[in-house]
Amino acid sequence: MSSLFPCAFSRWTPGIGDNHLLGWMTVAIYLAAASACLTVALHGSFPAQSERRERLFWWLAAALLGVLAVNKQLDLQSLLTSVARCLAVDQGWYENRRIVQRQFIVLFMLVGVVGMAGAGILLRGTFARTGPALLGLGFVCVFVGIRAVSFHQVDTLINTWMLGIRLNWLFELPGPLLVLLAAFLARVRRPA
Repeated sequence: MSSLFPCAFSRWTPGIGDNHLLGWMTVAIYLAAASACLTVALHGSFPAQSERRERLFWWLAAALLGVLAVNKQLDLQSLLTSVARCLAVDQGWYENRRIVQRQFIVLFMLVGVVGMAGAGILLRGTFARTGPALLGLGFVCVFVGIRAVSFHQVDTLINTWMLGIRLNWLFELPGPLLVLLAAFLARVRRPA
């Protein structure tokens, strides 16, 4: 176990992950969405019966998107993958890693379903204002989960270039863009 972190850090080093225009644009979109969510959390107008729940939702959305903006360039999920790979080798189950990856996907999906159900209960009666943002966050979480599992076939697909655009961006950007739009609409819309 003492060799776990040296092993993981030999495969991953901190640094800028996507050091090009679209990589930085993705970070900017995450930050803009986080900032918009923060603005709604601080200054949004909500009906009295749902104000606390909606503010909590927008605070959590801002925090999640802010963390993902930092992660976009530091590529911390790759560190997690390296730690898991080194742990699998150290503990002797690397040959069976596909089983663990599938279990992780199932667990991630269950957590996602429970999280979305919890958010649905928390946000009941507010979907006109929060629904698109919740959907965008769902897209983001699914993308991050799939990236974290790091199946070779998925990595190959999302790193494919078409017409000068990496498919990764086509899969990643709709989520934060939808949250950004929803936050903008929540800010300009007044409660009934």
